[in-house]
Amino acid sequence: MSGAVGGRITVLVVDDHALFREGLVRLLASEPDLEVQGACSSVDEAIPLLTANAPQVVLLDYDLGAENGMRFFRRSVEAGYRGRVLVVTAGLQDSEALALLRSGAWGIFLKHNSPETLVAAIRKVARGEVWLDQHFLRLLVQEARSGLYEEHVPRLSDRETDVLRAVFEGLSNKEIALRLAVSESSVKATIQQLFLKTGVRTRSQLVRAALERYRDYL
Repeated sequence: MSGAVGGRITVLVVDDHALFREGLVRLLASEPDLEVQGACSSVDEAIPLLTANAPQVVLLDYDLGAENGMRFFRRSVEAGYRGRVLVVTAGLQDSEALALLRSGAWGIFLKHNSPETLVAAIRKVARGEVWLDQHFLRLLVQEARSGLYEEHVPRLSDRETDVLRAVFEGLSNKEIALRLAVSESSVKATIQQLFLKTGVRTRSQLVRAALERYRDYL
């Protein structure tokens, strides 16, 4: 993915609270595998940084004062950004969390967690894995069980089912390959097939699709 600097994970911080933002930049700068490419307080400031640097991971505060994180997703898509967004927030309504996941967020991180946990979440999202607080994972499960998703869906092969279960568990491509005794390229190809069958573009959306339409396979 573009935006890598010397093998490090490149990060953009978008948060309107200056004290938290500056503390977060200092935290990330202390990690040898992370590279902060910019920090800003609004969506309008973030978009030029996205297009100039293409950071691998955006740490996005949902509540940006007069605007919220949903505007970032709309603007970033228009700007052609294809990186990963980890929403970092003090709290969300369930409806807001679901809307973020539908829009392509790779994870939701609650600010009450430790700095070490945030760094781990960034690394996980950068690897293409999903980070979800247990509350939001339960929320997706509950919604899937509500009976709202009974439409016909394409059947999955045994390999697709195995890979989907592993993605749902949060395993990386390498870990899935080891579990199934196949190559990483085979895992990547199967995930692309799952993307096509489910009509999604990211692993976080695939997790949601699994809960909504393929829960019997899990």
